Order: sequence, then structure tokens, then C-alpha cells
Amino acid sequence: MTVAYPRKLQNSLGAREIMAQVVRDREIHLITLNRYRYNEQRSCKDLTDLIEKLNGKPKELLKDLSHHISDEARHAMWLTDLLVDLGADIGTPPGTSYIDEFERLIDWESYVTEHHREDAIISSLAAINVTEKRGCEYFAAHIHALKEAPQTEENIKIRETIEKIFPEEAGHVRWGNRKLAEIAKKSPEHRQKVEEAKRKYVAIEQAAYEAGMDITFGAELRRLDHLLEIANTMPVWQRPQYLMERLPETLLAPQLQSTRLNVAQRAWNRDPQAFVEKFVPMFLNGINSAIPQQKKAAETKN
Repeated sequence: MTVAYPRKLQNSLGAREIMAQVVRDREIHLITLNRYRYNEQRSCKDLTDLIEKLNGKPKELLKDLSHHISDEARHAMWLTDLLVDLGADIGTPPGTSYIDEFERLIDWESYVTEHHREDAIISSLAAINVTEKRGCEYFAAHIHALKEAPQTEENIKIRETIEKIFPEEAGHVRWGNRKLAEIAKKSPEHRQKVEEAKRKYVAIEQAAYEAGMDITFGAELRRLDHLLEIANTMPVWQRPQYLMERLPETLLAPQLQSTRLNVAQRAWNRDPQAFVEKFVPMFLNGINSAIPQQKKAAETKN
């Protein structure tokens, strides 16, 4: 059976490369931790909504999901305590929300009815599994970056918190893999449904991930490419409606424009010279312009 893994940012920048830069800037580091907190907190709400939609069946799955909610709530609590101790903001993080974008790209109409209960379960498990894998990828990269960073009291405290969360998130991934495998073993038809759900939610997750990371020139067109990739995982008759409903917001992307202005203002206020020399070229050239710099930094370190 296909194993679905998160892809790199624009197939170029990996989590370790990104987190190595994040931990060097305290402001961005704290915003990243707050994003973790927000995502863990929101997942409690979304998992609760799923339990209510399933309405008591199947019992074993609902029992597992209730335990999952307990874990996510504990993670949100640990991260909230950490951020408060560090004097950081715990409001809604700036920029495009990964979870909001993920949910915007889901075709909800196809999997919330009683008639399609089993399809809904497969879709839900695939969605949970791929997002948990992304979380594990970033927690592992974050821990690695903090081990390489100066061992300040703050960095140690952050690393210890993430090290508490990471094993439980890895356990969620193993649980999802197991549940999907159990369903796939029922019949060739079930196996096909699981494989299709994995392809679909990998595409949705990648689109949501990049939407929150890519604010550079041409991001709207890259979002359109992702939207087409998602549509191509669906039956032909579902594609036109799916695309028409999501195309306007994908191309106009009001949240993207707001994020660009916010980031540009922050960059200018912090260092006008760096804004002109670094931010503007990065924005115009796209994220891929950062790759040679990453390689050069790695060569210098070695």
C-alpha cells in the first residue's frame, strides 16, 4: 500500500533547512510556536466536530478519537504555558492559517452524509494522518535545530516542551497508518478507496502547507497549480464544481495580500536596509532564490 509523506516546500526546501533559520530569529521562532499552539487547539475542535458527525458509530473509532482530543488539548496546554512563560503572544497567529486553508480545500459535500459513512471515515483518517505526518516532520526538525542552536535557557525550555509532544504525535501517525491499513485489507474496493483518499489528502495538505509559507511573487499561480492537482484526484464529474467554487478565492487570495503587507511592514520596521537588499529580491525571485543561500551556508559551516 502507498505510503504518503509530506513533500518539501516547492519540492526544494525541507523542514530542517527552514527550522534552522527559524530558531535564529526570536520573533519568528515565537510566532512558529504560537502556530503550533493554535493548530493543536484547533484540532480539538475539528476532532470534536468529526465525532459529532459520526454520531456514535463506530464506537472503537470514536473512543480512539476522544483519546486523540485529550492528547491535542494537553499539547495546546503545554505550548500555551511555554509561550506565557516566555512573554510571547498567544493570540491568533498572523498570516494564512494552515488549518483554515486545509478545510477550504476539502470537498465537504462528498463525505458528510449517512449513506457515505465509510467513505467519510476513510477521508477523515487520511486527512488526520497526513497532517499529523507534517507535524511530526516539523517537530523533529525543530528539535534538531534547537540541538544545533546555542543552548540558552530559553532554547532548552522550548526543546524540552517539543520533546514531550513529539512522541505522542508520532503515536497518532502510527495509529492512522494502522487504521487505514485495516480498512484496506477488507477488499480490493476498500484498498482502492484508501489509496485514492491518500492521494487526495496529500495534495490538499501540500496546498495548505505551501499557502501558509509562500507569499512571494507568483504565489497565486502556484496555488492554482495545487488546486488543479487536487481536482485531478477526484472523479471527472466532480471537478468542474469543485474548481468553480474555489477558484475565485485561490486567485484573489485576500489573506495572502494581507500577509504580504504585514510581513513587508515588519521587515521594513526591523531593518530598512535589509528590506531593500534581502526581502525585495526574495519576494520578486520567489522562495527558490533562498536555495543557493542555504547551500552556501551549509558549505561554509562544513
